[in-house]
Parts: sequence; structure tokens; C-alpha cells
Amino acid sequence: MAIIDFINFYIVPGLLLGSIYAVGAIGITMVFGILRFAHFAHGDMATMGAFIALAVVGLFGVTPWTALPIAMVLTAILAVGIDRTFYDYLRKRPAILTVMASLGVALMLRSLVQVIWGVDPQTYQRGIVRPDTYFGILLRPRELYTFLSVIVIVVALTIFLRASKWGKAMRAMSDNPDLARLSGVDNRMVTLLLWTIVGALCAASGFMLAINTELTPMMGWFLLLPMFAAAILGGVGRVEGAVLGGLIVGMVEELSVLVMPGQYKAATAFVILLLILLVRPRGLLNGKVL
Repeated sequence: MAIIDFINFYIVPGLLLGSIYAVGAIGITMVFGILRFAHFAHGDMATMGAFIALAVVGLFGVTPWTALPIAMVLTAILAVGIDRTFYDYLRKRPAILTVMASLGVALMLRSLVQVIWGVDPQTYQRGIVRPDTYFGILLRPRELYTFLSVIVIVVALTIFLRASKWGKAMRAMSDNPDLARLSGVDNRMVTLLLWTIVGALCAASGFMLAINTELTPMMGWFLLLPMFAAAILGGVGRVEGAVLGGLIVGMVEELSVLVMPGQYKAATAFVILLLILLVRPRGLLNGKVL
């Protein structure tokens, strides 16, 4: 196999899938880092964001990429509403109760998608799109836009967390919640901003997976394990760790077809998750202990 074919058939799809995992894993790692619980509704919230974008495309006739910012805003509002309705009153109780509540929210979101949009696979646009060649590397417009969108999202979020007042407050809450509260950090405002960001990230990850594959009500459920594996591999609570973990998980999944049948590709995320929990629970970038 020529090196350019190896890049086109394995490296590019691996980076594409890893980028999508990375965006979702950032939300998971932020929820655990600040609120200290595993959010099992994350994948189904991504599914809801992808279908909201589909509704925007159908209602207003805009392009899918134009619908993405609208879907991110609406999913952010949905995420804040879910927190206020289902998670807020459990905040001072054992975290396992919130985890179980998030599982119930996941089932409700999935059922809502099935009732509104049905159970059949759908797409944003129909027809065959031929890739363009960039120095021998084949990229379809949607893949190029996905890479660019991920870069913009990660850079913008990094700047917000490092340079803005509320970004620093969120980092302080993640590092030491008690000390942050004693220092005057508004816990409810930080939580509001957190779920706003998480909802937007969910919509982005779900949309980018859907536009490169297809929309199904179960897509978020299958996305959940790789996103958790990415967050834990990179180090829980570390945004840069989630990005690194996502890229590694995506690459390993795509390269695994060289040594095993393609139908077992999804199992590699589970193997990575088990190995990192056994060997280095704090992740590659020394995140929080689960």
C-alpha cells in the first residue's frame, strides 16, 4: 500500500473521527471536573443537537453548516433546562444519584427523538459528493469543514478558559471547588456557563458525526463510550487531554481494521478504557482520579 493511500484510507478517517470524539469528550471532562459526576446523557444530548440542526435545515432551507450555530444555541438552552429540572436539586446529594438521573435523561431524550423524527436513518443532504485533492490527500468539503470547525471550537474554548474572568472561575472550580467558593466564585453562574458550553459542544459533536455519516436515534449512545474513553485517556478535567484522547481513540479505531474485522472496531474504545483505568487512572496528562 502506498503511503498516500494509507493516509487517505486510515489516517484522515482516524483524525476525523478523533476530532469528533474530542469535541464530545471536552464536555464530559468539563462536567466531571466541575460538578464531579459522569454525565450519561451526553451522547443523547449530542443526538438531539444533530436532529435540531436537521429541523432547522428543513424549516428554513439553510445549509447544514449554517444550521449548526443555531442548533448549538438551542441545545445549550436545552442543557441548561435539563440541569435546572433534573440535576440541580440533586447537587448536594451523593453523586451516584445524579449519574442515575442522567441515565434517565438520556432515555427520555432518545425517546423524544424517536417520537419526533422516527427511527429511520436520515441525512442532511442527499447525493454523492466527490472529494477534492490537497497535495494528494482526498478531503470532501464536509470533512474539511469538520476539521476547521473543531480547530475553531478548541481554540475559542481554550482562550475563554485561560483569558476570561468566568473561564478562570471555571478552572478554579475544577481545581478546588471549596477554595473557589471561599474566594467568591458564583457557583450557580459557573454551572450555568458550564451547561451552556456543554450543550453547544454536544450539538457540535453530534452534528459533525451525522454530517459525515448519518442521523439515527442511537448515534449518541454509540458515541458515548468512545467519548468517555477519550476523556479518561487524556485525563479527566483536562480540556487538552480530552482533545489528545479523542484523537488517539479515533486513530486506534481506524487502524484496528488492519489487524481485526471492521465490525469489532467499536470494541477498541472499550479496550482503551479498561487499559487506562488499570495502568494509569489519572490519564496521560495527569487528570483527576475517578
